Amino acid sequence: MKILVTGGLGFIGSHTVVELQNEGFEVVVIDNLSNSSEDVLKGIEAITGKKPLFEKLDLREKSVVQDFFKRHSDVNGVIHFAASKAVGESVGNPLLYYENNINSLVYLLQELEKKESANFIFSSSCTVYGQAETMPINEDSAIQPAMSPYGNTKQIGEEIITDVAKVSGINAVLLRYFNPIGAHPSVEIGELPIGVPQNLVPFITQTGIGLRKELMVYGNDYPTPDGTCIRDYIHVVDLAKAHVIALQRLLNKKNEEKVETFNLGTGVGSSVLEVINAFEKVSGKKLAYQIVDRREGDVTLAYANTDKANKVLGWKTQLSLEQAMESAWKWEQKIRS
Repeated sequence: MKILVTGGLGFIGSHTVVELQNEGFEVVVIDNLSNSSEDVLKGIEAITGKKPLFEKLDLREKSVVQDFFKRHSDVNGVIHFAASKAVGESVGNPLLYYENNINSLVYLLQELEKKESANFIFSSSCTVYGQAETMPINEDSAIQPAMSPYGNTKQIGEEIITDVAKVSGINAVLLRYFNPIGAHPSVEIGELPIGVPQNLVPFITQTGIGLRKELMVYGNDYPTPDGTCIRDYIHVVDLAKAHVIALQRLLNKKNEEKVETFNLGTGVGSSVLEVINAFEKVSGKKLAYQIVDRREGDVTLAYANTDKANKVLGWKTQLSLEQAMESAWKWEQKIRS
């Protein structure tokens, strides 16, 4: 059974390819390598014993997408990760985000709409909730106005998929992730250090290894116990496994609606300072950090209610914050050695 994974050499994509191959799926990966590397294929092969089929393509070109589906008419399911994903960058360059994240989605759906039936897993985000009014956040929480163009592209993306599914053979699952961190326990794949990191943990590990003099903590005056932002940090391996379970649900026609939505998190919020403490515990290092002003687009508090994913998908996180930080630290040490 052939599954297309777009952005399959990225952080979450590569871990999902591993889990798919471990479950016996034939995987074809599309990636434009703008935020990844072909070397990731070697890591996937080292873990699974098999290199997935890979095509370097840009999904923002409609003719390229059309040509791909002509050549791979036997694709049974699509897991769509390919997107730009940095909140801060999206605030400064919104058009890049609308082009990358919306165009590629539309072109994929246009091809899938031609099929009698198609299965689509969408990489969404807890940013669709904006600053939610109540915690923990469940799937029925109000969708607040997005706090960044990135978050807006995820909101719009979900709406597009829902509209298209109503009038086509497409069945979809929208997976709203909280904050993916960590690396594969084999340390063969992890988050690549391309450009400036876009989330907290690579900043922590890069500071720990001496690449950065100190870590910037954006704001300690939030209405939280220690004044720093709280997020739900989920191990990337747990997250990847959820994609395979969601895909199998669609392939086995177990979905109860044309479009289903699930939160993927641990259900526990951790502050920036708590994440720093977890790193210090597993690494034995003291981390230098400086409190600076708040960053535009950051929400105060976000952690998931995962009851729906637990009950309906039978999925639950297995790995702790400390295990995630330990794997991230081992990965950092490996790529710098």
